[in-house]
Formats: sequence, C-alpha cells, structure tokens
Amino acid sequence: MTSNPVYCALDTSDAEAAAALAARLRGAVGGIKLGLEFFAANGPEGVRRAAGPLPVFLDLKLHDIPNTVSGAVRAIGRLGIAMTTIHAAGGAEMMRAARNAADETAARPLLLGVTVLTSLDEAALPGIGMAGPVAEAVKRLAALAQESGLDGAVCSPHEVAALRNQCGAGFILVVPGIRPAGSGDDDQRRTMTPAEALAAGADILVIGRPITGAPDPAAAARSIAATLR
Repeated sequence: MTSNPVYCALDTSDAEAAAALAARLRGAVGGIKLGLEFFAANGPEGVRRAAGPLPVFLDLKLHDIPNTVSGAVRAIGRLGIAMTTIHAAGGAEMMRAARNAADETAARPLLLGVTVLTSLDEAALPGIGMAGPVAEAVKRLAALAQESGLDGAVCSPHEVAALRNQCGAGFILVVPGIRPAGSGDDDQRRTMTPAEALAAGADILVIGRPITGAPDPAAAARSIAATLR
C-alpha cells in the first residue's frame, strides 16, 4: 500500500511498452496493475521488467481447485508483487488454500476477492447462474472472502460504501470502474469519479485509459491525484 491510491492499469501485452509507460509514471501513481493478457504474453519475467520499483497489482483472477490455486499463489508470491486476485465464487476452501499459500511466501502478497466483474449488470447475472441484484451478490461474495481469510475485495465504486460498512475498516477495497469527470465509460458499466470513490471508502483506485490514453500519462495521473487532496 502507498500514500497515492491511484494504480494505473497497463492493459497491454507489449512488455516493452508497459515497462516504458511504468517508467514514465514513477512518482505520479501509487502502483501499476498488470492483468491476464500481459501475464499470458510475458510471464513472470515480464512482470519484473515492467514493475521496476513500482508496487504491482497482478490481476489474474485465479479460479480453480484449491490445490491448483494454492500452487499458483506460491509461484506468484516469489515475484514480490503487492496484490493479486482470487475469484470469490471459487468458494471458501479455495480461498483458504490461497491464504495459507500466501502466508508461506517470504514477501506475502495481499489477496483480494473478485466479487462481480464491473462489465456485468443486473441483466447479466441470471445468465451466469447468480442471484441478483448486483449489490447483494457483491455483498455475499465479499463476506465469503473475508470469512475465508482474504485481505480485501475488488468491487465497483457503487458497492464501496456498503462493503465498507459490512466488512469494516481493515478490509481493503480495490476499485476499478473509475473515470474522471468528462471521460467515457468504455466497457465498464458501473463507474464513478476518483474523488467520489475515495469518499465512499475505496482504498485503491484502478484507472486505465484516462491515464494511458492521455498525451502525457504522468501529467494526467498527477491531475487525478490532485482532485483527491
């Protein structure tokens, strides 16, 4: 965790471009987020190369049998990352196995439960066999993640206040779907401005295209951070 709550999502599979952009962002963001696309293309070495001194949120959304997930967490733990994600829908046994594996690593990453993806809305939940409404599904999955020993959860900004009230101050809330005023929503349907999300109780704000798509990404990141002071 850093004093700057903004983590920039480097949504690319190009390791060279990610490393160059991360270098430009040092001092302007609290960390970077690397996802499944990047990891599939570049693996652990790509993560090390892109990160440099910046904290890394490695967003892999692990979801498999407990033994497989625990093995993956042990491997991820050797990268020295700050945070990674586990699908809460994988169940309590899987999440407990992940927590036990993380506790065995020398540089323990924070484990975050993924609740409901921000690309999903009320109409989408029945199709994946999940009872709605979205806010209630998020609360159920976050409670399960907390009970299973995870450090926090990923949720949309519109569930932050409810989860902060339900889970307490020590449960880390990492929030994508953050869009500065005047920017588009892209493919995320449940969005909020950075200041609104932080006021609602978010700990980490994940922001991608408003920073990475700007002519000067570092200046854009600093401008966003300035609205949070």
